[in-house]
Amino acid sequence: MLHRLFPWSRGAAPTDPGGPLFNPRRQQGSGRHDRPDLYGAIYVSRAEVSAVAEWLAAFRGQQLTAEDFDRTDGRVLALVGFDDVELGELADLDEPAELQKRRLRPSLVATHARPLTQQLAGGLFDEGLAGFGWWSTLEASWPNVTLFAERAVSRLVVTGEPRPLAIEDPIVAAAAAAVGVQLTRPRPVARARRTARLD
Repeated sequence: MLHRLFPWSRGAAPTDPGGPLFNPRRQQGSGRHDRPDLYGAIYVSRAEVSAVAEWLAAFRGQQLTAEDFDRTDGRVLALVGFDDVELGELADLDEPAELQKRRLRPSLVATHARPLTQQLAGGLFDEGLAGFGWWSTLEASWPNVTLFAERAVSRLVVTGEPRPLAIEDPIVAAAAAAVGVQLTRPRPVARARRTARLD
């Protein structure tokens, strides 16, 4: 099972803008494994908490309320699951044998230097793979996966309705704690006490 956090438009077809399998290739270029000249990258994880934490990490040290989860374009951030049984073999860069076969060091996989990680991804694409696994740089025990959209989308099966992100969701709370984001809920408005009039 793979999990993706994406901006959902209710009613959108799976591969249309706002759908769970849509790939915004034209908007890519700065992401960890982006190579829009070769492919569209879809970032997913085998752990829901990682998919959420990757987004929340941009707000490290800040306080977020439910309003911060709203988007101005009307779409909602949502989690969706994919059955990946038809994907075939993916290179798992968390396996020492895979690193040795490609003469890769773990530091190259985990570096924040985008030219290096993008070059790495381009080489794996050239091998004909549908994608590859790697460990999250936020928490090494979280297994992330980068998919090459043109090879992977037709082999993924959406497993149910996307779940809108909510501040009350335990997965959101766990992800926020992991990356140092404080979630705050508005205090309930106290109801004015009514006193009975005695005539």
